[in-house]
Amino acid sequence: MPSAPHQLRAAPSTAVASFRATTALMLREMSTRYGRTPGGYLWAIMEPLGMIILLSFAWSLLARAPSMGTSFFLFKGTGLMVLQTFVVLGGQVGHALIFSKPLLRFPRVTWVDAILARFLLNMTVVFAVTILILSGIMIVEDIRTVLGWGPILQAMSLAAALGLGVGCLNAYLFMRFPVWQQIWSIITRPLFLISGVIIIYEDMPQMAQNILWYNPILHLTGMMRDGFYPMYRPDYISTTYLGICIMLPMTFGLLLLRRYHRELLNR
Repeated sequence: MPSAPHQLRAAPSTAVASFRATTALMLREMSTRYGRTPGGYLWAIMEPLGMIILLSFAWSLLARAPSMGTSFFLFKGTGLMVLQTFVVLGGQVGHALIFSKPLLRFPRVTWVDAILARFLLNMTVVFAVTILILSGIMIVEDIRTVLGWGPILQAMSLAAALGLGVGCLNAYLFMRFPVWQQIWSIITRPLFLISGVIIIYEDMPQMAQNILWYNPILHLTGMMRDGFYPMYRPDYISTTYLGICIMLPMTFGLLLLRRYHRELLNR
């Protein structure tokens, strides 16, 4: 039998279509967010680095030595970059649907692709910035220590997962209640005061410890410093509690987005 003149091409699988859409969204954000502004990726480095320098200089005027080690920059950097990971991902993932709203009208692009693209791109950027800043501090100040890669990778991974979980919930709240964007910006600003960036958990008053233990970022900063300071053993950390803090907002956020994403996009 002669072959048919035109063979129908098989439609790409869901996984392949999602991969293509996610990649396209990541490339779009790379060009629009980092390609159009002066400095681009350099600003992603300078912003947290400037904060570390400012905090280190201010705290060096009040104390002769940091709570651990001899470097104010490394002490503040190990805490701030964990907090930065959570704040950046929680906010950027939260704006995923708003940023990609025009493209979500195409059937091949889903809200899951938009969230995944924003998470992967911003996680890559913030991880790269963390490596550059902390390794730069150790090189410039000639800090020699035995790094515990297990706690470091665990802290950064859990911080990213926490940012993703809160970001999924924010993605719904930002579109349903636009005022929540301003509220989120306000409530995240003082986090560096209560998340172990400036003062470690063990140096806090007992009443503050009892209250701030429920701040999951405090567990993450302690875990991060466990990897940079061999003599530090934070026994207050609970990975079970961190898992709960990650799964609850992620579950509620994904369920709300699955139920109401069409309504939100048509507003």
